[in-house]
Amino acid sequence: MKDLGNYSLWLHNTFGIEAHCRRFLEFASVEEAQQVAKILRETTLPYIIIGGGSNLLLTKDFDGIVVHSAIKGISVVGSQMFCGSGVAWDDVVSCAVYNHLYGAENLSLIPGDVGASAVQNIGAYGTEVKDLILEVEAIEIATGKLCVISNEECAYAYRQSRFKQEWRNQYLITHVTYQMDTVFEPRLDYGNIRSELARRNIIQPTAPELRQIIIDIRNAKLPDPNKIGNAGSFFMNPIVSREKYEDLAMYHEDIPHYTIDAEHEKIPAGWLIEQCGWKGKSMGRAGVYDKQALVLVNLGGATGQEILSLCKAIQNDVWEVFGINIQPEVNII
Repeated sequence: MKDLGNYSLWLHNTFGIEAHCRRFLEFASVEEAQQVAKILRETTLPYIIIGGGSNLLLTKDFDGIVVHSAIKGISVVGSQMFCGSGVAWDDVVSCAVYNHLYGAENLSLIPGDVGASAVQNIGAYGTEVKDLILEVEAIEIATGKLCVISNEECAYAYRQSRFKQEWRNQYLITHVTYQMDTVFEPRLDYGNIRSELARRNIIQPTAPELRQIIIDIRNAKLPDPNKIGNAGSFFMNPIVSREKYEDLAMYHEDIPHYTIDAEHEKIPAGWLIEQCGWKGKSMGRAGVYDKQALVLVNLGGATGQEILSLCKAIQNDVWEVFGINIQPEVNII
């Protein structure tokens, strides 16, 4: 177990922001997670639990404890995958495809760790990880007890779970079990997947081909955080009433949308931001990526406060133009 003081979080956030915490605890096993839980029970300091830092905006030093999982390992038994919470999510997708297990291809190259996938309910290209999660193994901080939590108990919704709401900072996730499919049924009707298939003269892709297409699409529109600091998609796509969508469509005939149910439509936040003129623009050292308006970037030396100011300016403009309140997907500390 790592127990470090005055620890730099620069390597633990993909925005590349320099910030420190008073104490840093990292566990690499269930037993170490129980030790960390004991420390947290006995401290008066505030604490936060982070994953790979790909969904995190640090706006200041954190005068408390930062907890991180380093539990590794992927075990494949039949169609189930038992994965350590510190495993990189894309390694799970790669392992699944290699073992002829399916359902996660559209989630290829999403940054972050396994533990965060269960907290955030990551999703992309018409797929959400909630549809793969069977159960979550976690240490209850208040008791140190090892718990196995079912998918249903997690109450998953769009980019939401009980781990983000009433269970926030109450569990240390140690492992996640994913139930994969043994029959490949590709989901191709989202984003520009089909157009990319056509460009490559592929009629019916294999799982490795679909995974590579998703990787290529993401690489083409999202910056590499090792080169440009970013947290991927910064805002959630807003879900509005059908009445609201129809009102907007009267003035914006080309507005993209995805039907959620009979009463709700999802509108891409990136489109809303781009219509407000923010794509490729900047405020000081913080900017909007020129290839994808949904992504905020650190242009070099930006502070978390600068990126937060940019976020608020974008929110204000989208509200003024469309009457829609877009919310950050990232956790702001």
